[in-house]
Amino acid sequence: MILIKTADEIELLRKSNQLVSKTLAELAKYIQPGVSTERLDQIAEAFIRDHGAKPGFLGYQGYPKTLCTSVNSEVVHGIPSEKVVLKEGEIVSVDCGVIMNGFYGDTAFSFEVGEVSERVRSLLTTTRECLIRGVEQAVEGKRVGDIGHAVQTLAESKGYSVVREMVGHGLGHHLHEAPEVPNYGRRGIGPKLRKGMVICIEPMINMGRRQIQQEPDGWTIRAADNLPSAHFELAVAIDKGKADVLSTFEYIDEVLHKQSN
Repeated sequence: MILIKTADEIELLRKSNQLVSKTLAELAKYIQPGVSTERLDQIAEAFIRDHGAKPGFLGYQGYPKTLCTSVNSEVVHGIPSEKVVLKEGEIVSVDCGVIMNGFYGDTAFSFEVGEVSERVRSLLTTTRECLIRGVEQAVEGKRVGDIGHAVQTLAESKGYSVVREMVGHGLGHHLHEAPEVPNYGRRGIGPKLRKGMVICIEPMINMGRRQIQQEPDGWTIRAADNLPSAHFELAVAIDKGKADVLSTFEYIDEVLHKQSN
């Protein structure tokens, strides 16, 4: 069942998602060659708890950490570890969730580690643009298929492939609610988008083929051809005319802009 949120519930969801956004921006200050993904996880957990919330992923279906940190060809659900130390030229997708006032926040961003190749930067740029194209379709009266179609069309026009098995989702009192929001599809199909629905749109785009495999840890999903994969995610509330975007990359962009100057 797809749940419609009240205006008050959407404001609580906004607070949760703004905190996730600020957590990712805090992590942006530390993402550089030589830092372990375990260290990032510790920073994130402390930041979330210091702001009166709890990590949304920690313990979820047995997941052991606060963040999902997926490096290079890892698509999603990479587990932070002291053994995983970021290196120059890599990329790392950081997916973060919180729960505050009974509502979840959930957002992801793929970061460059030091200087990356133009080929990899193009993948990141396109994946982020795929997300924006999807968000543009998240308005009342459209359908879920319109979102997936927008993402898929741009990604494939650039020569990339769309992961099919992992999808976006509804968000509310639960981390994963109906409807599922695939990153591929046809226009005009799927559940109709209604004002008050809250969903996470999260393109997972592979440089090579779309096929994926699960690692022996039972969580990490990797591109089967071992080529880089990028992942960006925003939470949005469906509204008339234009999506109400509850999370943001603005805080991250501010940190990255300061670092580049």
